[in-house]
Amino acid sequence: MTHSHSGGPTADVSVRVAWADDADAIAAVQVRAWPELYAGLLPAEAFPTDVEEVAARWRDSLARPADARNRVLVALERNRVVGFALTLPAADPDCDPVADGELAEVTLDPAERAKGHGSRLLQAAVDTLAADRFSRAVTWVNSADDALRTFLTEAGWAPDTAHRELDLDGTGETTVKQVRLHTAIV
Repeated sequence: MTHSHSGGPTADVSVRVAWADDADAIAAVQVRAWPELYAGLLPAEAFPTDVEEVAARWRDSLARPADARNRVLVALERNRVVGFALTLPAADPDCDPVADGELAEVTLDPAERAKGHGSRLLQAAVDTLAADRFSRAVTWVNSADDALRTFLTEAGWAPDTAHRELDLDGTGETTVKQVRLHTAIV
């Protein structure tokens, strides 16, 4: 007995470099995901809710990146943006901005988790960092975010002993402890 699948489970998913036209979709994912990702760290009113305002900032950074190696990748299901990742030269004082790239963010639409998009985005981000000739990648993870840390360590990332306390609102009252993970790019 044969079963025919229309395209199978992986035919309709992909990752590509973001276009300026993706700004609205990226902003929508961010506005949906951040309150869940940072719940308990920031008060509800601290999260952006105006998709158009967030999209305007994305359009600007997609059209005029500050550095040629600032990349935005989007995960797609069919033609729908379900997540995004940012890669750029590492900015930490102990990093080499030529050799060290940073995975600045990997954000998935909360409704689209556990479908493989995160793994595809992470792989594409590392491939992008490699194409930009970085030999090491770093990323910062909230100490309490066990899910993300586990996801990254299972993908071959490891703590590099750097840690920081990030001031989330500029007042010093809302801080989050973060650890830095790194991986060699081969």
